[in-house]
Amino acid sequence: MYRPIVRVFLGVSLDGFIAGRDHDLSWLECVSTDPPEDTGYAELMAKTDALVIGRNTYDAVRHFEPWPYEGKRCLVLTHRTIDDPRVEPVSGGLADLLCRLADEGVHGVYLDGGSLVRQGLAKGLVDELTLSWVPMILGQGVHLFEGLPELKQKWRLVQSRSFPSGLVQATYRPLVEG
Repeated sequence: MYRPIVRVFLGVSLDGFIAGRDHDLSWLECVSTDPPEDTGYAELMAKTDALVIGRNTYDAVRHFEPWPYEGKRCLVLTHRTIDDPRVEPVSGGLADLLCRLADEGVHGVYLDGGSLVRQGLAKGLVDELTLSWVPMILGQGVHLFEGLPELKQKWRLVQSRSFPSGLVQATYRPLVEG
């Protein structure tokens, strides 16, 4: 069955957190000197037809100016109502949503938000995982891999690079054996 290509692109602290306490993202500012076009974010967005983000991620970015997903279809997986014309609130499971998006002609999905990324990893739905390791130790917050079942998935490094800010970025794809 066809489904869109699902890409994850996350900033991660050295100790594995994707957000600080109370979903704080201000710690990412320490690498803001790296232009988005250099880090691959602009290229990612060019390959993205739709974003699927979790409610906590939406709540963390909804007041950002400018809106970080301008011009892109943005779906928020949530059970609560949202009154924001920039996003489409949706409910249900991630796999079902990806099938629906495929039926609508979506080819590339940017998946964002800790619980959604963990769900995608657990179900084998992530096709590309880009982790940008930020030179910061948070000690607490939203841990990227916390709560994942034992998976023992193998991934292949397809690209790595470092930046003047100290950011180290690695892009992986699932290793398909056989």
